[in-house]
Amino acid sequence: MKHRIKGKKLDRTKAPRESMLKNLAASVIIYEKVKTTEAKAKAVRPLVEKAITLAIKGGLNARRELIRRLPQPLAIKKAMEVLAGKYQDRRGGYSRIIKLGSRPGDGAKVAQLELV
Repeated sequence: MKHRIKGKKLDRTKAPRESMLKNLAASVIIYEKVKTTEAKAKAVRPLVEKAITLAIKGGLNARRELIRRLPQPLAIKKAMEVLAGKYQDRRGGYSRIIKLGSRPGDGAKVAQLELV
C-alpha cells in the first residue's frame, strides 16, 4: 500500500534525485521554461513555486533559504530581483505545465514547465 507516501522517486536514489530536482528548479527560474518529462515537471513544480514565494518575502533569511535550495547563484539573483517584483501581487500559481506528447526515442511523455 502507498499510504502517506509523498513525491515520486523517478527511478533514482535520494541524493541524485534531490540534486536533479534542484538543478531543474534552478533552470526553470533562469530560463523561465524547460522541456522535460511529465513526471519530472510535476515533481519540480512545488520546488519552483516555493522558491518564488520565498523570493517574494525578501530579506536575508529568504536569500539564505534560497541558497540552500538552489545550486546556481544566477537563479537566486534572478528570483530575488526579477521574479519577486514580477509576481509581487500574485498569490501563487506561478508556473504551468503544458503537455507536448511523447518523445520519439523512448515514448516518454514530454511536458514544458514554464513560468506564467
